[in-house]
Parts: sequence; structure tokens; C-alpha cells
Amino acid sequence: MSQRKEQATEPAGDTGRAPAVGDPAPDFELRDQNDRPVRLSDFRGKRVVLYFYPRAHTPGCTTQACGIRDHYDRYRQLGVEVLGVSPDTPKRLASFAAKHSLPFTLLADPDHVAAEAYGVWVEKRMYGRAVHGVERSTFVIAPDGRIERVFRRVRPADHDRLLLEHLGAG
Repeated sequence: MSQRKEQATEPAGDTGRAPAVGDPAPDFELRDQNDRPVRLSDFRGKRVVLYFYPRAHTPGCTTQACGIRDHYDRYRQLGVEVLGVSPDTPKRLASFAAKHSLPFTLLADPDHVAAEAYGVWVEKRMYGRAVHGVERSTFVIAPDGRIERVFRRVRPADHDRLLLEHLGAG
């Protein structure tokens, strides 16, 4: 099994800001739940929902993933690829996908390279302490590889509905 470190191949820019609507989507290569390499650029020519979530097997992340799963046929009918990204390992993602019958690709970002490129690896407050983690956020990427829409700090229960409304199937 390869222990290659994931890398962002096109950083968000030297300003350190998160990519915004109209910006090129930062490319990356991460391992999927089957431990295979996946590059965002592999999906050029397709519309992509790239959603970042804090951790597999947690209540909010399960709600979010299952919302997409429950309407996945609508995403496919619209020609949309769905990629979920978290700091989990491929093994943990495989377990999450199997337990909840998730039909879309989950990507492991344990070194938070993609999360940093998208500006979603942030400082949070937990029990009065400052910790770093993923800010639940989603980027819709147009077929030309540019950011089409950004949803920051989304609520898991609303995520799927908001996405489908934006994509024109809501």
C-alpha cells in the first residue's frame, strides 16, 4: 500500500485566501475510500460538488452524506460528480461508505492539504480551547474548472436541499 503524501498541485494563490466564485478550483490528488489516487482535474468537463466535512461516522457528517445519498440519482441525472473530503484515512472512509451505502467518492485528506487550499482548515473553539479542523463547506465547480458557487458553514440537514436548489433540481 502506497504511503504517498497527498499534494495540492495548484495552490489557492499567494494571497492565502480561499478560492472565490470565478476562481480556478485548486487541483489536488488524494486517496479515495478504496485507496486509489483521485485528482480533481480528472473531472474536468463535468460539474463537481466538492464538499468538505469534519469527520466520518459523526452525527452531522452522517446526516450530510446520507442526504446526498438519498438524492444521488438526481445528482447523476444532472451530470454532477460528488466528492466528499475529510481528514479521515481511506480505511475509515471505506467503513463510512459501506455502513451508509454511500455511492459517491470520499477522499482522504489527513494532511489537510486540500482543506488548506480551499481555505476550510480553520481555527475553531472547542470546550474553550482553540483547535484546527475542517469548516463544513461546499464548492460547486463548473465544467471549465472554475468555482461556480461556495457554501460556507453549511448545516448538515440543509446541505442537500441547498445544493439541489442551486443545481436546478430543487
